Amino acid sequence: MSRAMEESNRAMLRARDVMDRSYAKPLDVPALARIAHVSEAHFIRTFRATFGETPHRYLQRRRVERAMYLLVQTDQPVTEICYAIGFGSLGTFSRTFRDIVGESPSDYRRRKAPAAAVPSCFAKAWMRPSSFG
Repeated sequence: MSRAMEESNRAMLRARDVMDRSYAKPLDVPALARIAHVSEAHFIRTFRATFGETPHRYLQRRRVERAMYLLVQTDQPVTEICYAIGFGSLGTFSRTFRDIVGESPSDYRRRKAPAAAVPSCFAKAWMRPSSFG
């Protein structure tokens, strides 16, 4: 691999790392291109060639992945999650989520909701050894 190619890959990794760390912040191609020290058009082309998707789509996917986690692990409203992960509108979030996941955020939450937990007193009574042999 040539030195120029190594530098290009490092620059793309730097930009992707920023996207991974700061996914909830407003990030745009000009800012990411500055981080990679390349022009905007070159950044988009090289990022896509390196990672298989555009910077915009990568950022959307990272945000949706975080939303998937929050939808299952918290009881935050969908609207709150939408803004917490960096989307500016609920409509855009819902459309993007459906495009990537295949269902709405609410449907995903319902389908992935953990089963109701058995109270520990019942579990202990059920697991208690029987005195009958």
